[in-house]
Amino acid sequence: MVVVFVLVALLMVGVLVTANWYVWRRLFRDTTRAPGPVRRIGAAVIAGGWLLAVGALVAERAGAPFWLQRVLAWPGFLWLALSIYLLLAVLAGEVVRPLLRRFLERRAAARRTAGAEQPAASPAADPQRIPAGTAPPKEPEASEAPGTAGTEAPSQGSPLAVPSRRLFVSRVVAGAAAAAAVGTVGYGTYGVLNGPSVKRVTVPLARLPRAAHGFRIAVVSDIHLGPVLGRGFAQKVVDTINSTQPDLIAVVGDLVDGSVKDLGPAAAPLAQLEARHGAYFVTGNHEYFSGAEQWVAEVRRLGLIPLENARTELPHFDLAGVNDVAGEDEGQGPDYERALGDRDRSRACVLLAHQPVQIHDAVDHGVDLQLSGHTHGGQLWPGNLIAGAANPTLAGLERYGDTQLYVSRGAGAWGPPTRVGAPSDITVIQLASRQA
Repeated sequence: MVVVFVLVALLMVGVLVTANWYVWRRLFRDTTRAPGPVRRIGAAVIAGGWLLAVGALVAERAGAPFWLQRVLAWPGFLWLALSIYLLLAVLAGEVVRPLLRRFLERRAAARRTAGAEQPAASPAADPQRIPAGTAPPKEPEASEAPGTAGTEAPSQGSPLAVPSRRLFVSRVVAGAAAAAAVGTVGYGTYGVLNGPSVKRVTVPLARLPRAAHGFRIAVVSDIHLGPVLGRGFAQKVVDTINSTQPDLIAVVGDLVDGSVKDLGPAAAPLAQLEARHGAYFVTGNHEYFSGAEQWVAEVRRLGLIPLENARTELPHFDLAGVNDVAGEDEGQGPDYERALGDRDRSRACVLLAHQPVQIHDAVDHGVDLQLSGHTHGGQLWPGNLIAGAANPTLAGLERYGDTQLYVSRGAGAWGPPTRVGAPSDITVIQLASRQA
C-alpha cells in the first residue's frame, strides 16, 4: 500500500512539474531570443507561486497561526486558480499558433506578389542615384516577408531588432494566453467577493398539505469562512438571506475552514439570521477538519439549531438533519434510523444532508426532499467534470424515485476565492402542495 501511494505521489509530482515547465516554456522561453533575466524571472514566479500555494494549504490544515494563514492564503490560493487557466490558455494557444503563422505567411506572399507586379521605375525618375562602383542593396529572399525576416535580425542585441515570424507568433499567443488567464481569474474572484445571488426554485411535494403551500426555505451551503472569506463576507450572506424573508433557513454544511478561536468573530453575523420557523444547521466535511463539536456549540450559541441526526416536527411537515459522512472517522457519522426511523410517513419530510451522495439513504427512508451542497457546482471549470463524476447530482433539482434532491452550488469558495462557470448562490426553495 505504501509503495502504491509513493508511486501515485511521484506520478502527480511528475505531471505537475511537466505542466509547469510547459507553461514556462511557452510564456518565457519561446518569447525571448536567448537566456536572460526574463526567463529567470519567469521561473522564479512559477516556482514561487507554487511554494506559496503549498504553504497556504499546509498552513490551513496544520492549524498554523491565523495571521500566517491569511498572509499565505491570498497569493497562494489565487496562484492555484491562475496556474489552471494559464495551462488551459497555452494549450488553447497550440490551436491558434499555426493559424496565425499561416496568416502571416499568406500576407507576406501577397505583399511580394504585389511588389513584383509594380512596373520598374526608370533611372531618370529615381531621385536616389546609386554612386558609381557601389553595389545595389540586396533584395530580401523570396521566403521572407518585407519587414519580417525568416531568421533573427543580425543585430540581436539591439532593442529595435525585428523579431522572426516564429518569435512574433510566440509573443502574441503568450500575451493573449496570459491576458485570458488573468482576466478569467479576476472576473471569477470578483464574482465570489461580490456575494452570492438568489435563486428561486419551486418544488412540489405529494404529501405536503395545502396549508404549507408556498412555504419558503432559504438554503445556503459552503460559505467557507476562513483566512480569505471573513466577517464581511458572512455579513453579505446574512443580509442576502434575510432580504428573501424566508419561513425557514437551512445551513447545510461547510460553514468554516478553521477553528472557533480563529473564526468565531467572522461567524458572528449569523446571529442576525431571521426566519419565522428558525435557522437550522448540519455539519459538512470541513467542519470535521475544523473541530465539529466546537462549531456545533458555537452555532447553537449564535441562535441556529443544529440537527445532529435529529428531527423536528414543524406544523405541516418534518424537518430532519444528519451529520456528514466525514464524521464517521470520529464516530459521529450520519444515523438515519435515529433521525428518521420512527417518524410518521404520512407526513412530508425534508432532510438536510451536506453531500448529495447521501440521497440513496434518504430514498430508503421515504424522504420527500433532500437539501445538499458540497459540490460547489465544480467551482472552477472544468472541475465540474470531476465533481459531476463523483456526485449523483452536480447542482440543481433531480428526482430519485419518490425523493427529490436539490444541490446548491454554495455561497462561498474553498481554496481560491474564485468561481468560473459555477456562480455562487443562495436558493429559496418554495414548497408546493399538489392539493392547492
